[in-house]
Order: sequence, then structure tokens, then C-alpha cells
Amino acid sequence: MSEKQPQPAQRKDDAQNDTGLGWFRRMKEGITTKTAEKKEIPEGNWYKCPSCKTVTARKEHEDNLWVCPHCDHHERIGSKEYFSFLFDGGKFRELQAKMTSANPLEFKDTKAYEDRLQASQEKTGLKDAIRTGVGEVGGRPMVICSMDFSFIGGSMGSVVGEKMARGIDYAIKNGLPFVCITKSGGARMMEAGLSLMQMAKTSARLSLLAKAGLPYICILTDPTTGGVTASFAMLGDLHIAEPNALIGFAGPRVVKETIGKDLPAGFQRSEFLLEHGFVDRIVHRGKLQEELSTLTGMLVD
Repeated sequence: MSEKQPQPAQRKDDAQNDTGLGWFRRMKEGITTKTAEKKEIPEGNWYKCPSCKTVTARKEHEDNLWVCPHCDHHERIGSKEYFSFLFDGGKFRELQAKMTSANPLEFKDTKAYEDRLQASQEKTGLKDAIRTGVGEVGGRPMVICSMDFSFIGGSMGSVVGEKMARGIDYAIKNGLPFVCITKSGGARMMEAGLSLMQMAKTSARLSLLAKAGLPYICILTDPTTGGVTASFAMLGDLHIAEPNALIGFAGPRVVKETIGKDLPAGFQRSEFLLEHGFVDRIVHRGKLQEELSTLTGMLVD
């Protein structure tokens, strides 16, 4: 009878392995498995909310209409984005698409005005700080002008005033409601008096719209300041504001330095203005299309 063969040495149990590298191998395997299950998102496709500092996938942020899904912060967007979700199916016809500013005053600061315009056009793909579209919103045809803050701070120059005026003329001729989405730092200093003249021009045209019995709805977004606030931004039949938008003539820092007093909490923000009767309602971006369709229906019908 042969002797019993020796058995190979048994591995230490898990508890003993925890004193060595076994715990590390198990942890590493678990992390690798979980990482493989996650959806890969390319670097750079993330959005960090400036309000709550939460990081979100950029695609998720865009799908939520550029609103933070965690704190509801409304990121600044331009005409391209507004038109994409306000007009039915994102379909619209642009008016005066090729209109651009000249430099009749031959203005020059650190660079010539025409060079600054060209640089902004190349950077943004826009001709100026406003675009006008005609299309249907919730099945209702209307004209929408939307400002772009990315183009020289959304400043109001001759083109902004002229495109506003022609958009209003088109609305009157075709019996359509007129909507303006404001986002501006004020009048464009490079055009001096020519820029300030646009305040009177747009205000006069809006009076003709009112005489025609057609509604004008203004959507105030962050920021709406300066000469735009002092003219067409505050002449609407209805004023809708996005949440927490800065709306005023001079900024809060300038106001505080001028009056020498501390300002109340939330001064010049949408919620403060609603409480004091300067705006009619605050509407979440996701409900803007429905709101516009309903309100224009009530006013026109």
C-alpha cells in the first residue's frame, strides 16, 4: 500500500489575504468591472454649473435646454438655441440674414470697429447681435427676434435697431404676433449717437404694432441691461422673465456706488422684479414654447 501523496499547500483564506495584496486585487477587479459598465464620455464633453458646481454630461445639459438638472440654473444661450426649441421642429425662415454694420464714424479704440466686427463674426458665425425668425410656435405663426450676447456683449447698434424695426414691419404686414428675446449689455459705444437713435426707432415701431392690434411679448433673459432695458425690452404687452435673470438699467454695483447704500437681497433679479411688478411672470425655459403659444392665442383670438 503506497504512501498517501502530499497535497499542495492550501491558499490562505480571504481574511488572511486581507493582510497582503488580496484586498487590493479584489478592489481593483471591482473598480474595473464598474468602470467598464459606465458609458464612456469623451473628455471635454462635460458641463460644470457655475451656480452649484455640479458636473453634468454636456449632452444631458443640452437635452435639458441648457438648464442645470441639479439646481435649475439657466445658462446663457443665443438665437440658435432658442430657435431650435421654440419654433416647431426648429423650422423657421430668417429675415435680413445678411445685414451687417458699417463704420460711418470711423471709430477706433484698441482696434478699428470694422476689424472688431469681423473678428466677432468669425468667432460666433453671426452677422450681428440679433436674428429674426418667422415660423410656428405650438402651431401659431409669429415673428421672433432673439439677441446674442456672444456678439460684442449683445450690444445694440444700428443693425439691431433696424432688424427689430423690419421684424415689426413684417409682423404688421402679415398680422402676426411679435416676440423679442432680450440679452444685452446695452447700447454699442462704437456707434455712439447712431446706437442711441435705435431706442427711439424701435419704440416708435412698437407703437405702430400696438395700433395694429397685434401683441408684443418680451422675454427677458440674463442679462438685460442699458439702453435695451430703457427701450423695447420694457414696452411689451406682457413681460416674461427666465429664472434669476439680471434685469435693469445700470448694474447693481453701479447703483450701489451711486446711492451709497446696500441693496436688498436679489436686487434686479427676476424674482425681485416679479415681486415689485416689473415683470408679469417667470417661466422655466422648458415651458416657454407652450407659454408663448397659449398667451398669443389668448391675445389674438
